[in-house]
Parts: sequence; C-alpha cells; structure tokens
Amino acid sequence: MSTYLDQNKDRFLNELFDFLRIPSVSADSKFQPDMIRAAEYIKEKLLAAGLDSAEIVPTAGHPVVYAEKIVDASLPTILVYGHYDVQPADPYELWDSPPFEPTIKKTKIHPEGAIFARGSCDDKGQIYMHVKAIEMMLADGNLPCNVKIMFEGEEEVGSEHLGTFVKENKEKLKADIILISDTSIIANDIPSVETGLRGLTYMEVSVTGPNRDLHSGVYGGAVANPINVLSQMIASLHDADGKITVKGFYDKVIELKQEERDALEAAPFNLDDYKADLDIAEVSGEKGYTTRERAAIRPTLDVNGIWGGYTGEGSKTVLPSKAFAKISMRLVPDQDWEEIAELFDAHFRAIAPPTVKVTVTRHHGGQPYVTPTESAGYKAAMLAMEEAYGKKPVPTRGGGSIPIVALFEKELGLKSILFGFGLDSDALHSPNEHYGLVNFFKGIETIPLFYKHYAALMK
Repeated sequence: MSTYLDQNKDRFLNELFDFLRIPSVSADSKFQPDMIRAAEYIKEKLLAAGLDSAEIVPTAGHPVVYAEKIVDASLPTILVYGHYDVQPADPYELWDSPPFEPTIKKTKIHPEGAIFARGSCDDKGQIYMHVKAIEMMLADGNLPCNVKIMFEGEEEVGSEHLGTFVKENKEKLKADIILISDTSIIANDIPSVETGLRGLTYMEVSVTGPNRDLHSGVYGGAVANPINVLSQMIASLHDADGKITVKGFYDKVIELKQEERDALEAAPFNLDDYKADLDIAEVSGEKGYTTRERAAIRPTLDVNGIWGGYTGEGSKTVLPSKAFAKISMRLVPDQDWEEIAELFDAHFRAIAPPTVKVTVTRHHGGQPYVTPTESAGYKAAMLAMEEAYGKKPVPTRGGGSIPIVALFEKELGLKSILFGFGLDSDALHSPNEHYGLVNFFKGIETIPLFYKHYAALMK
C-alpha cells in the first residue's frame, strides 16, 4: 500500500462519508437541491485532489461534473466515467441503519467492516476511489497519463441527457479509453474484470377497467378486475420453460459458443452459497442455462413494481378501476433496446382482453456492450488486478446495465473498461446497500496500477 494512502485513510473515509450523507436521488424531484449539493461536493474534491480544472455543466436534467488534468499532450488520455446519483432508499423501514448516515458494520463477507449507506457501492464509493487515486498519484508525482473526469447525475434514471452532453462536447471528451468503476468482482480473494454488460429496456404499463372504483360485493364477478387481468397478462409473459413469450424477442439474440459458455462456468461459483446468501430454497430461470448464464448472457423480463387498488391499513372491499406495473428487460447482443420496446408494446396490447384498456409507456433503455479483450485497456486492467491481488483475474460477463456505454462508443469512438470493485452481494438498489472497506481501499490502490500499465502498453 502506498505510504500516502496509508497516511490518509481516515481522511479519505471521512470525505466519502460526507459525500454519502447527501441524498442525491435523481428519480425524485424533492431531492433536486441535494443533486446540486452532490455535484458541488465532488467538484470541490476534484479540485482539491489537484486537477487543473473542474466545472458543473448544466443539462436539461441533472448536471454533469467535468474535470481534467493534462500532464503532457503526448501521453495517453483516460476518461473516467461514473455517477453521483443514487437509487431511492425506499422502503426506509427495511434499513438496519439510516440510509444517508454511513455506518461501518462487520459482516460475514466483510469481516473487516463495510460502509452501509445508499450509494456506498453504486456508485459514490467507486467514483470516490478515482478521485483519491488521482490525488495519490499527483501527491507521489507519478501521474503517467492525462485524465478527464465525467461524473453524471442521471445514470439511475437512464442517462437521458448525458447523450446530448456527449454529442455537444466531443472535442472536450477526446481520449484514448474510458475507465468505469460501476461493476463488481467475483470475491475479495478472486479478482475479475467484466468483459460486457447487458442492455436495458424499461417500460410501464397500466390496465383500466371500469371508470371508477367499484363495490366488490355489488360488481365483483360481473366486471373485470384490472389487477386480476394485469396479473394474468404478466404471468403469460413467460412460458413453462422460463422463455419470454414476446413475439420476436429472441430473433437477434447471439448464442454464445460452447467454449465461451465453458469459460464463463470456469469462474469460481458455489450455488449453495448463492442460495444461502439470498435465503432461497431453489433458483429459477430459463431452462437449459445455468444460474450464472441466466444472470449474465441471457435476456430477461422482470416486473419491478406492481400496484393498484387499496393497500392501506385494514380492509376496503374495492374493485379497482386501474392497475399498474413497471417492467424491465435486460438485453444481450445483438438486441436493440428500442426495437424490443416496440415488440413489447405490440405484444402487451395484443394479449389484453376486451374487458380492459391498456396503456404502455416507454421510460428508458440502453444497448448491450462487449469489451474487446485484445485491447490495451483490457490488458492493462488485467495486469493491474493481478499486481494488486497477487493472482490472475478472471474474465466475467456482467448482468447489469450501464446504458450510456454503448453511446460512448458510437459518439466518441471509445471502448470502455469495466473496472469495478464491488461485490454482487453488496445489496445494490436494495435496503442495506454496503461497500467493503477493503474494496474501497483496494480500488484506490489498484487504479494507479491501471494507469501505469496502460501508459506502458500505449508507448
């Protein structure tokens, strides 16, 4: 460990805690002032770390924080991407400690302690590793690459306005590679580098029956109940083998070769531990594929929320007028998120019975992404992980989505390196999200090694 890192660990951690205390929830307008506070905080810390300049760039939504340090125009340039917005903390009552008051607690997986707070892993803790790693390199007089920073505030709501920022700032964003820490490793003793991400299509549906809520004793059995109908429609979206029934959904799915599937399965994985961590008796999914394949290389369709009728305390015998659901689909190469949205829209309307009216709303999405393993960026990531952990890292496929990554390649012509340090068990998007202290400090230690190896490979 760097002497500088060892001497400043407590300060780095306290600064991260201050960052985590800001409830930068992009999905809820009541947190708009906190979004601005979070952007201002990270801008100030970038300047304090020693970058030449940092600015808050307004967009039609939440702002982008841009900063840079140009050491020498002849050196390669790394563009670091991340996001300072976080998921809503609801339901608050399921948190063991306040979501925006960071607390260190020991766990079975993190015996040295983990930071429990919303955004601790996704993605505030991980972007703050980069800020401190850059500070450390500058303090040691050893920043071997130019660096540019682009931290956005809308990743958790689809990065709706980042595309415009990218298109309008191509010259400013010129670089050789994009470095992203918003993913995971297999385990703290099994380093890995992700070679791809799934895409995403996010939809909302509503089913309307009668023109008002009805007395279930007077009308029940004679008028269609929208919640019943919606439940039946949702149930029909998968067949008995777990296949998605939307017509045309699989038409462009690229099937991995057997050797590629074998390589994925070669990574360490214990199904019993997986089930125990989730407290489930058995796994589920598409027939013919393993648990890891279902979660990484196969497309999915999931209901993320469903509501309607009376959900308050006590009883109310109502036949509701409306029912709603939010549905997301994770996509794989070569599925196009907008095409899938159209297919879903047409299918969902087609399966609706005449007893109800259906509305389908498209929210956001993004394309799948694959990192070329022969690139200098990927090789540098593997070398950095090996040097930091003392063992060869394992290539993996990520099941999550970072919608903007494919757009980076399209607009900037740049590949992205997925260089995350979280764990899948860190409860991302869930109550009690956390991030291991070891992971946070190991990231700060490893990121400069990426710069070192990338600079050497680019000579």
